[in-house]
Amino acid sequence: MSDSVGNSVRNRLPYIPIHERPTLTLPGNARVAVWTIVNVENWSPLGAMPRAVLPPPMGQPLIPDVPNWAWHEYGMRVGFWRFLETLSSRNLKATFAVNGTACKLYPQACAAARDAGWDFMGHGFVQRPMHKVEDQQSAIRDTIAAIREFTGSAPRGWESPGITETDETLDLLAEGGIEYVADWVLDDQPVELKTRSGPIVSVPYTVEINDVVISAVQQQPSDEILRRGKDQFDRLYLDGAKAPRVMAISIHPYLTGVPHRIKYLEALYDYILGHDEIVMWTGAEILDWYKSQPKPAI
Repeated sequence: MSDSVGNSVRNRLPYIPIHERPTLTLPGNARVAVWTIVNVENWSPLGAMPRAVLPPPMGQPLIPDVPNWAWHEYGMRVGFWRFLETLSSRNLKATFAVNGTACKLYPQACAAARDAGWDFMGHGFVQRPMHKVEDQQSAIRDTIAAIREFTGSAPRGWESPGITETDETLDLLAEGGIEYVADWVLDDQPVELKTRSGPIVSVPYTVEINDVVISAVQQQPSDEILRRGKDQFDRLYLDGAKAPRVMAISIHPYLTGVPHRIKYLEALYDYILGHDEIVMWTGAEILDWYKSQPKPAI
């Protein structure tokens, strides 16, 4: 990879340590803003699955990959609805990271998220790394159009499939009207990223309080999201006494929505909600708050 590509990534934002920035203030002097990202994806049975729970027999990939496709599909048929109940019963709203094509594939789930007031966020047109998308501009445009058609409003945020980006993705997102992204997992506070058409905000996302990593990659026990989530929150809450922090909880219906994991997600929410000086927000709410705050001089 050329130095120019590496430099273009670094040049998106200056290096400013968290203790050297202007003071941010959450409402009520809250310490932590917590947001939940529910990821809904289109895994096409016509291709290889984005990830798998079962290896192929004798190491030979097979198409259609029925067991691994069905593993994901369970999440949309059953697991998503557990998420909806878990969040709604606690008066919580999620940010809904959705593939554009999923609006037609899973209309009942998308309608439930819309009717619950969730913040729709673009998540690619299908579940495919941005590096493998032939025409990123069209994919971004089609995703935005699909969400606008379904909800009546264009999405303000974007999470790339697999949080992948090419050197051009961020510029195309900003040009398409996207205001915040969740791909840059490099901070506990929002930061501005440079694009050729002006700044775009990075809202803190997570690769570790994320059930893809916890359950699918690291294959941790069912209660790991609770144990790790509590530890994450506790430290951010402590740090937040000096400067507010953002905590993301990223979940997928086919992983945390299964019977043996859902109670640990519920317990994590109940633990967090047992604290004062927190706000439970969506990505768009974090964006709007950050835009109202003083910015570092660059």
